[in-house]
Amino acid sequence: MPTLDINQIMEVLPHRFPMLMVDRIVDYETGVRSVGLKNVTMNEAHFQGHYPGQPIMPGVLMIEFMAQSGAVILLTDPKFRGMTPVIGSIDDVRFRRPVVPGDQLIATVTLERLRGTIGWMKAVATVGEEVAAEMVLTFKLLPSGGS
Repeated sequence: MPTLDINQIMEVLPHRFPMLMVDRIVDYETGVRSVGLKNVTMNEAHFQGHYPGQPIMPGVLMIEFMAQSGAVILLTDPKFRGMTPVIGSIDDVRFRRPVVPGDQLIATVTLERLRGTIGWMKAVATVGEEVAAEMVLTFKLLPSGGS
């Protein structure tokens, strides 16, 4: 079961603070699937305003976490290394439970189809045994620094 620590993730993903959402990849198979992990902590800036006294991770950040976890599926392939993944569309998004500080969010992402540099992924994020969010994502890989 191959894993990636934060330094290895930063070699693969172009994202950086404050937008790097993945703390660890606990398993992946290039071109097939990945399992990403995010430790949700109160130290994250968005909790100052979302919501004071009742911190809940914004859904858009859960989507970004799942997308970044999925990007590892292709960006670990030498032929895609250095490319920039961008979201084309997000479909069938469902938020099933709030994610709060102290939770450990796990995203399981599978590559459903790839045509050139455009593809489709399915993602499910869980906290423990509970589904927190799920989606279908269309993406495009852009050459480094361009469109």
